[in-house]
Amino acid sequence: MGKYVVRRLLQIIPTLIGATLLIYYLNFAMPGDPTAGRCGDRQCPPTYVEWFNHEYNLDKPFLVQYVLYLGKLLRGDLGTDYYGNTVVHELATRYPTTIKLALIAVLFEAVIGLAAGIWAGMRQGKFIDTLVTITTLILISMPVFVMGGLAQLVFGIKLKWLPVTVGGQGSFYELLMPGLVLGALSLAYAARLTRTSLVENLRADYVRTAKAKGLSGFRTVAIHTLRNSLLPVITYIGGSIGAMMGGAIVTERIFNINGIGSFIWRSISQRDGVALVGSITCLVLVYLVVNLIVDVLYSVLDPRISHE
Repeated sequence: MGKYVVRRLLQIIPTLIGATLLIYYLNFAMPGDPTAGRCGDRQCPPTYVEWFNHEYNLDKPFLVQYVLYLGKLLRGDLGTDYYGNTVVHELATRYPTTIKLALIAVLFEAVIGLAAGIWAGMRQGKFIDTLVTITTLILISMPVFVMGGLAQLVFGIKLKWLPVTVGGQGSFYELLMPGLVLGALSLAYAARLTRTSLVENLRADYVRTAKAKGLSGFRTVAIHTLRNSLLPVITYIGGSIGAMMGGAIVTERIFNINGIGSFIWRSISQRDGVALVGSITCLVLVYLVVNLIVDVLYSVLDPRISHE
């Protein structure tokens, strides 16, 4: 296992370099004027354009620009945005809020989604199975902005149970409603995936053998069936964790959350290429680390899977 982890960590390096090269190219090598709109409605003075291009190495060939950026990246420097703030500081300020939001969403997704999927799988064809299927279908069909607005109306304005928007860094209480909205779609997919995988494994020969030996239905599911059924679910939840840790742009905009998603949105709307490249590079790194953790969990859930 140790050799596998080291090998995967080494594989992160070329993957990260390739991803940053593509992101950097899409931001700085494509046609367009990065100073457009930076001086309001009027055109920026030539002296400002010359200073701007020199400050951000835009007056150099693309490969030289990227090598200079990569050198900063290897030192842990994600650059300085167009407002003079370091991207590392901006991300460090916002990531605690996004982590709390993602934690609420993942717990909601994992606990409720797995429980609903297991319950529906064990009661295949009965009322609870139909209820879970219909409920998850509604959640999948509903856009996030509709779900967020509906949650604000019902739980925030009508019932006054939860705050409608989030202020400052956001406490767990303030982030509870956006966390539930963020995790609702993933919860629906996790529940359906758990239910389908469990139903499929309940028909396997080893399950019938376990029942023939006298094992109860609970022990058969808990000991033999559930661990195999969770493998595809863990894969999906791992991917959703990466997305949530990267920040959900729509959810954070709806609830006015000062997180990574809002920072990415601001970078796109203000054409701040340095901030956008730095934040997406950090997001790619989060995805790679989460996928590594998921692959390691495979061996824990199923000892037959070997990475050596």
